[in-house]
Amino acid sequence: MDQSEMVERIAGAARSAGVSVGVAESLTGGAISQALAAGPGSSEWFRGGVVAYSTDVKVSVLDVHPGPVITEDCARRMASGAARVLGADVTVAVTGAGGPGPEEGQPSGTVWFAWGANGQIATECRHFDGDPEQVVEQTTLHALHGLERHVPGP
Repeated sequence: MDQSEMVERIAGAARSAGVSVGVAESLTGGAISQALAAGPGSSEWFRGGVVAYSTDVKVSVLDVHPGPVITEDCARRMASGAARVLGADVTVAVTGAGGPGPEEGQPSGTVWFAWGANGQIATECRHFDGDPEQVVEQTTLHALHGLERHVPGP
């Protein structure tokens, strides 16, 4: 399934369930938000995104703890921060090392994901191969795939 099909399914589920979706993203630099904003009827269900590329933005806007940000705790806090800042029912957050080299001792392609819904946050760490552009593309697709699982059905 390609990206646009996933977004169509997310849009349909969000509209049917009457829930809103929000994003907090770092290494993807707005790619997830861009994909969702292009979805059908996005003004009805997509609340927006926070592109928190800088650590200080993660800390000041999303209540992330200072320190390493390529962590499960950071992804969790980004997802809950997005729900609070955007007023979203369902959120996805990504933070990681896009490359080309390691960051914070993590190899390039290390990405933490968090999906929040119904007061619960699920997290996952993945390792993607490729150059920074490929890592962003794979991260975006995986974030959308997880979001599709977390948006409640009708």
